[in-house]
Amino acid sequence: MNTTMAEKIRKELKARADEKVRKSSERFFKEPVKVYGVSSKNSTAIFKGVLGEIKKLNKKEVLENCENLYQSGYCEEAWIAASLAYEKREEFEESDFKILEKWVKNYIDDWAKCDTLCNHTVAAFIDKYPQYLENLKEWTQSPLRYVKRAAAVTLIIPAREGRYLSDIFEIADKLLMDPDDMVQKGYGWMLKAASQSHQKEVFDYVMKHKGVMPRTALRYAIEKMPQDLRKRSMER
Repeated sequence: MNTTMAEKIRKELKARADEKVRKSSERFFKEPVKVYGVSSKNSTAIFKGVLGEIKKLNKKEVLENCENLYQSGYCEEAWIAASLAYEKREEFEESDFKILEKWVKNYIDDWAKCDTLCNHTVAAFIDKYPQYLENLKEWTQSPLRYVKRAAAVTLIIPAREGRYLSDIFEIADKLLMDPDDMVQKGYGWMLKAASQSHQKEVFDYVMKHKGVMPRTALRYAIEKMPQDLRKRSMER
């Protein structure tokens, strides 16, 4: 396994760690998180610094480096891992779903790791192999909050573009009454994104389910709608 690039990234992150940034970053999370304290600007610079090396590595080697980064549990390493994997999206094969699913189920333990991996990398896989939407629906039954959130946030960009609407509603149905606020925010965000292309359909969905939909999810879902529709949605 060639994980030289992961080791180089880790060394760079440690060198740029800042205690003030670390303490500030921790406040954004519900759970205890592992962070070096590297700013997003510096993390991006480190990522860009290894882009040239990606071209010298095949997809398998890049994903091995990503695996190594995810295993550390550090937020900055997870962000770079997701970004590196995304660079190989055009080479994704169906067998790569097992790798992505392993990352989601084993390494994603906060909202930032969830969203950075799923919004782009997992979404790119789903766009190439849409039959795996069925696997996202299976994730909604997980006992793990971020696997359930992943089922929804993977579809944020396609939802904005007006795609997969029936699948989006099916995932929302499965997560509708979940008591976890991170899950509620996830599927509410998905519905909000879908409303940008399908406002009427999402509004009708919210009105149909507002009696049981948690208020957190509801507020997220209607955020981009006109004021009169938001008001109607929020009426008891």
